[in-house]
Amino acid sequence: MTNCTTTSIEFGRLGRRKIEANFNGGDISSDGGVILLSHLDRKIGLSKAVAEAIYDPRDPFLIKHTMESLVSQRIYAMSCGYEDLNDHDQLRKDILMQTALERDEDLASSPTLSRLETRVSRSDIIELSRVLIDLFIAKPPHIVPM
Repeated sequence: MTNCTTTSIEFGRLGRRKIEANFNGGDISSDGGVILLSHLDRKIGLSKAVAEAIYDPRDPFLIKHTMESLVSQRIYAMSCGYEDLNDHDQLRKDILMQTALERDEDLASSPTLSRLETRVSRSDIIELSRVLIDLFIAKPPHIVPM
C-alpha cells in the first residue's frame, strides 16, 4: 500500500485565493490542466498575439473584459473540451478557469463571447493566420524521428 506523506500541494495565491491540490473537497474542478495551459500560453504569447490581431471597436473605458482575457477564456475552454459557447454559463464561475485567467470574479458570459466571435472580420482572420504562422516559425514543434 502506498504511504502518502503529502496532504496538499500549494500552487501560490491569487489575491486572497489560495491555490492548492488536496483531497479535502471544497471548490472542485476536474480541469486542473488549464493552469498549466495558462502558463504555457503566457510563455509563448498566443492569447496576447491573437488579441492584438483582432480589431476591438469597444470603448476601453466601458469594457469589463479585455480582448486578451476573452481570447484566453475561449482558447482555454476549447482546449479543455468545452467548444460550445453555452458552456461558459458555468465555466465563467469555475475557480480554476478564473485562476488561469488571473481573475477572482466571474469571467465573460456566453453572450459576450458570442459578440466577440461574430464581430471577427475577414481581415481579422487573415491577420490571425499571420500570427499563427509567426508563432510556429518562432518556435516550431520538436519532431522526433521514428
